Amino acid sequence: MATKRTKLTESPIMITEENFFNQDCDILARNLLGCTLVSVTDKGVCSGKIVETEAYLGGEDKGAHSYGGKRTAKNESMFLPPGTSYVYHIYGMYCCYNVSAKGEGAAVLVRALEPVKGKEIMTARREKNRKTNSSKIKVVELCNGPSKLTQALGITKAGVDRQLVTTSDLIWIENRSQEDYDISILSGPRIGIDYAGPEWSMKPLRFYINDNPFVSVPRPSKSKKKK
Repeated sequence: MATKRTKLTESPIMITEENFFNQDCDILARNLLGCTLVSVTDKGVCSGKIVETEAYLGGEDKGAHSYGGKRTAKNESMFLPPGTSYVYHIYGMYCCYNVSAKGEGAAVLVRALEPVKGKEIMTARREKNRKTNSSKIKVVELCNGPSKLTQALGITKAGVDRQLVTTSDLIWIENRSQEDYDISILSGPRIGIDYAGPEWSMKPLRFYINDNPFVSVPRPSKSKKKK
């Protein structure tokens, strides 16, 4: 049986205020960097520091699932209150984790984590899906991509889609530690959205912590220090 949130979290670092998530999507994407994503399953507790995100701005954004106001059962979470988990499938077998932001159909994709708690559980999950002759997975490879981190943390659409991270027993976000308040943030184009056309595919809506080895695709870009 999964450990319940109430047994784990009497900590003031847990983000329980919806206002934190009720920010413009690009701002929330920056502010999530350095925070910790926590997932609870029957295997135990796993967590990782968020080191890379992408902002999807809603109806105007040709890269977003909600472009043009498209609202379906699959992307309904993007239209629910800020702080709602949105999990979608890719390639029919993997999934990606997002959290909704201010605005109709706006959400932030969590692209990469720096593993914190439950590394052995994460490793077992990730190696289960690798070829038998593959070399042992490195810690830096556990969560350096959106589908990798959901595998590692045991995040599934059936498990946490539509759950509010401010109240859920299964998934939540904890605030930055003191040392992570002075991080250097870089921005650049989002990954893998050429279908959105040059205007939207090149917008600097991908954000990541400078010089962090757990980022999925480091890329030289203009540095923006967190305000």
